[in-house]
Amino acid sequence: MTAKTFYIETFGCQMNAHDSEKVIGTLVSRGYSQVETPEAAGLVLYNTCSIRDKAEQKVFNRLQQFKRDAGKGKVFGVLGCVAQQEGEKIFERAPHVSLVAGSASYTKLPQMLVQLEAGERRVTGLSLDTDETFETPFTRRDNPHRAYITIIEGCDKSCAYCVVPFTRGPERSRTGESVIAEARRLADAGYTEIQLLGQNVNSYRDPSAAGWDFATLLARVGEVPGIRRVRFTTSHPRDFVKAIVDAIDSNPVLCDHVHLPVQSGSNRVLNAMDRLYTLDEYMRRIEWLKNARRNIAITTDIIVGFPGETEADFNATLALLDEVQYDSLFSFKYSPRPNTAALAMSDQIPEEEKTRRVMMVQERQRAIQIRRNSEAIGAVQEVLVEGRNQAMGQWIGRTSQNRTLNFVHENGNGTDFRGQYLHVRVTRAGPNSLVGESVM
Repeated sequence: MTAKTFYIETFGCQMNAHDSEKVIGTLVSRGYSQVETPEAAGLVLYNTCSIRDKAEQKVFNRLQQFKRDAGKGKVFGVLGCVAQQEGEKIFERAPHVSLVAGSASYTKLPQMLVQLEAGERRVTGLSLDTDETFETPFTRRDNPHRAYITIIEGCDKSCAYCVVPFTRGPERSRTGESVIAEARRLADAGYTEIQLLGQNVNSYRDPSAAGWDFATLLARVGEVPGIRRVRFTTSHPRDFVKAIVDAIDSNPVLCDHVHLPVQSGSNRVLNAMDRLYTLDEYMRRIEWLKNARRNIAITTDIIVGFPGETEADFNATLALLDEVQYDSLFSFKYSPRPNTAALAMSDQIPEEEKTRRVMMVQERQRAIQIRRNSEAIGAVQEVLVEGRNQAMGQWIGRTSQNRTLNFVHENGNGTDFRGQYLHVRVTRAGPNSLVGESVM
């Protein structure tokens, strides 16, 4: 390795973003310095996600761009889900790669670095048979005000389209005591917002004698002094219980936002996806949220074009959007993934039809969000200030409901408000954000 400098590029979700914080913290603790470009780095790492179609190809395209630098002492590594999925085949497709490691191996990264520094050309960390996958001794937090805590790794569900059980392994929960201890350390360090992470966060079960479920853990984290906001993601409807809603209702520190992926509005498609719930069961959970004392924002995920999805199935999804009136959603075209049951299903939907359907979902949801966001005009909301749009002369904040609220603050006198909680009156609304002015 030419120098103890590194570059890391992260693809995918909050779990991957937090995994990169763990990797960065470990590297810095061992004397490495992070640089802004792969050209300037001695160690180039790609932390990958395999959820989307062509995820592997994107990684190999990145690697191919720097193949010519392999002989200059650079070391290349592939981390995360594509690493776990493709394993040692990566060495065959990209011979200049020296490290292939999945997320369960990050606690062993110091040993792998020793091997790389000694000149070993094929270093792997691909075992999923470990409970030591939660937090590394050194984690470099990218945001000075919001911090992630992994509470559960892996997934025991077997959704027909999903690779997570193959890339992240079975569910492993950490002890509630360790989560609370970490939340306290973060509060002492000045963090005010905590986000609890897991592929299926509400299937959390404390492995210690305490035996807390997720609702209990959520409530306990919300009681940590100094923490002003607690979020969590991602939920599976099968494991979402009313006690979670009750906990949110009982403590304003717990953010009034729940992301509850439905994927389809058709029972036939949900069954084919092996989602383990019916539409009626899902709507019972929506009813709990809508009947809560607090105004809880509800967001979701939608997959269109799953094999065999008929026009009637798709129309049922559009009808669900109209009924629930989600505050926002993520929409995806089904893409075949390795090792999944859907890969062998017949009646695959043509790509152009999937594109038509996803555009219809987005158009329908855009209209809903314009209506939903306009309901906030005139209200005063508390925001955590995250940044500044200098060109617009606006501060960028986020509400408890996870809405972006851009606002002006008169007589700021050059004060940097990032990290502060301010009250802002909403004056305008668009489909994706709110606009307002601070309340003095």
